[in-house]
Amino acid sequence: MDRKITMQDIADRLNISKNSVSQALSGKPGVSEETRRLVQLTADELGYDYTKSRKAKPAEQNAPKNIALIASDYAFSFKSFFGEIYLSVEKEVRERGMNLFIESIDREAKESLTLPALLSTHNIDGILILSHISTDYILKILETGIPAVLIDHHEPWLQADSILTNNRFGAFTAVEHLIKLGHRDIAYIGDVEFSPSYQERLEGYLLALNKYGITPNEDFMFKTAHEDQDELTDFFEGLERKPTAWFCVNDGHGFLILSLLQQKGFKVPDDVSICSFDNGQLSQISTPKITTVDIDLKYFGKKAVEQLCWRIENRDDPIHEILLPTKLLIRESTAERKN
Repeated sequence: MDRKITMQDIADRLNISKNSVSQALSGKPGVSEETRRLVQLTADELGYDYTKSRKAKPAEQNAPKNIALIASDYAFSFKSFFGEIYLSVEKEVRERGMNLFIESIDREAKESLTLPALLSTHNIDGILILSHISTDYILKILETGIPAVLIDHHEPWLQADSILTNNRFGAFTAVEHLIKLGHRDIAYIGDVEFSPSYQERLEGYLLALNKYGITPNEDFMFKTAHEDQDELTDFFEGLERKPTAWFCVNDGHGFLILSLLQQKGFKVPDDVSICSFDNGQLSQISTPKITTVDIDLKYFGKKAVEQLCWRIENRDDPIHEILLPTKLLIRESTAERKN
């Protein structure tokens, strides 16, 4: 007797998840029309009987939606930033009466492009991808056809909705604050290759300098800066002329620059001002407390779930990039420049 053809056979033939096959054959949302057509053609070719699966049962149609949240191990380790976004996602999903499934992607899964197990063990209606994993891995997720929203990440190759911080305007406002205090020699500290957000914050920094007629000084821009005290010290000591203000792409860099300057005998903010980004714990516990750019992380998660629910119902609409506003929190680390 010939072996009975299963959904897994179709999934293996097309190199997609079993969940995508189920969605395609049942007529449920979550896959593109092209994927649905390929699945049906392959089912016919292999002799799979999917007549009973063409329409979802009423009970299935009314069942709560299943939402997946995935992120790299690295992203999940940042509890003070991504942890707050995760908690707000969890709260919003629960309030909408939906189910949330979470999976962490380790390096091995990322490099082998192994899809999250929850995509085959649960009937997932939508996916939230928190921060960056890898471009190839996220593309693999998007190829399943399940509606997805990126949180705090975007790239030209990723055709998916994304919820982002308005990094350019946030950085512009921070640097403008330093300029209005009389500073013109302003350093930029951050690794633009690490995250699109840091590149955008550099653009905001340059936008502010240009707006106020200040020629950017390449010597003051450390665009490959890691959060490493020795590396920052080498950069500082290599400067012939020292900046009077420092704009750092995150609070980790800001905290290290503050410590470095204090070790070198500078008084903050009497001698030099520092401004950072994110309003994380380090900016709040430092002495003095660091002026920083605040991001509403709770709203981040809420908006991501809201957009995913919309996308599930509007799969063919153009993708959206939603920029969330920031707020400058002026603290003790910035002051008027003294001549």
